[in-house]
Amino acid sequence: MNNKGMSICISSAKGGVGKTITTLNLAGLYEVLDKKVLVIDFDLASGGIATALNIEPQKSVYNFVDDYNNNRYKDFKDYVIRYDDKIDILASPKDPRQAGKINPKYVELILDKAVFNYDIVLVDTSHVLNDFNIFTMDLVDKIIFMVTNDPMDLKNMRSLIGILKDVNYNNYKVVLNESVHPFKKYFSLYDIKNIIRNNIDYVISKDFYIKNIDSIIMSGKIITLDSKVPSVFNKDYTTLMQLITDMYKEEVQE
Repeated sequence: MNNKGMSICISSAKGGVGKTITTLNLAGLYEVLDKKVLVIDFDLASGGIATALNIEPQKSVYNFVDDYNNNRYKDFKDYVIRYDDKIDILASPKDPRQAGKINPKYVELILDKAVFNYDIVLVDTSHVLNDFNIFTMDLVDKIIFMVTNDPMDLKNMRSLIGILKDVNYNNYKVVLNESVHPFKKYFSLYDIKNIIRNNIDYVISKDFYIKNIDSIIMSGKIITLDSKVPSVFNKDYTTLMQLITDMYKEEVQE
């Protein structure tokens, strides 16, 4: 791929679908595959990547844009935070008021800098279909949409997929996350496919539900980097690993 990394946007049509946790789990799996990973938090007003990893960022997306706009920019690495040897973070702004000051035109610049410094760039976005997120989805190599077994979520996802098909997007996968609300099963998999008018490519099962997930995440741990996870959650670990290897293979083949 000419030393250029692959960019993947993780998005949704509704909040509370496990998007941020899934993003971090994918980062952990790419680390297992010995890939250098950058996680970008483009949920500008309420992003939680740094918080979830118990990291206090000194700089953020806002600082990058502000410095670049005022000729203070020197090196992309000045704006990322190290999580471990393989994973870095580009955090969302500390102050939500800074989100509105970030022009969507900088999405391309940030992604361009990122893919030439990392093997994999994972971009966590908000569920709002604004200019910033549209630019992001238009520029990344692959998109993962998270959806749950929730009537409102499925209604919104149906509308979103309809828009994507209208503009001929075909670089996305849909992941049904049953681990968020394991005791809510309104619709069958067949029903869900019909409701959203699209295939479900991967399913994270209710077995991946972890009761104390918040305390685990807030302690700074990425679940998929725990040595016990491949055996304890074998089915879902395999599903997530299949997802990232499929996307990587598709990008290499293209």
